[in-house]
Amino acid sequence: MNKIVILLLVLTIGFVSCKNSEKEIDKLEIAKHYYEVLDNSYDSEIAILLTDSILTKETEYDYEQTFSLKEYIEWLKWDSVFDPTYEILHIEQENGIVKATISKADKRILFLHKQPIVTNQVLRFDRDKITSIETVKYLVFNDTTFVKNRTDFLSWIDEHHPELNGFIHDQTETGGLKYLKAIELYKNSK
Repeated sequence: MNKIVILLLVLTIGFVSCKNSEKEIDKLEIAKHYYEVLDNSYDSEIAILLTDSILTKETEYDYEQTFSLKEYIEWLKWDSVFDPTYEILHIEQENGIVKATISKADKRILFLHKQPIVTNQVLRFDRDKITSIETVKYLVFNDTTFVKNRTDFLSWIDEHHPELNGFIHDQTETGGLKYLKAIELYKNSK
């Protein structure tokens, strides 16, 4: 009888231990690490955080793009050219998604927008990998300033450095370097 009680006790402890070791995936920590990777431009670490394809959406602008993992890594290399700073202003996990308020500044944004852009974002997951990043609201974004500065800038480039045309849509590292060169040429002319 004692052997049966001891066996049941050992099995119960083992079962409870196994249940507790199956920790729920901490999506909040994954999201924080994602923004840290963006902030530090760690393109080698992004693959562990994302699924094979990643959906990006901007709700207010009715924009949507799906990147392969390889394409997203290339975008991250483009982004890194501008020396970005991503700051988490608020972050919370709710019903399997992560909601974050993010401030982003970089050489391109500060040139065109004159201040950081602040957005509300929603990250969705498939187990422990991010499947989509949706910008649901722009909290700080002056569309008028951004568009005017971009239009003036592109007009100047068209007139003075047409060899650089096309950089605005080239979200590769090479395109980013051309974009940065165009900014420097424009600033030096003023």
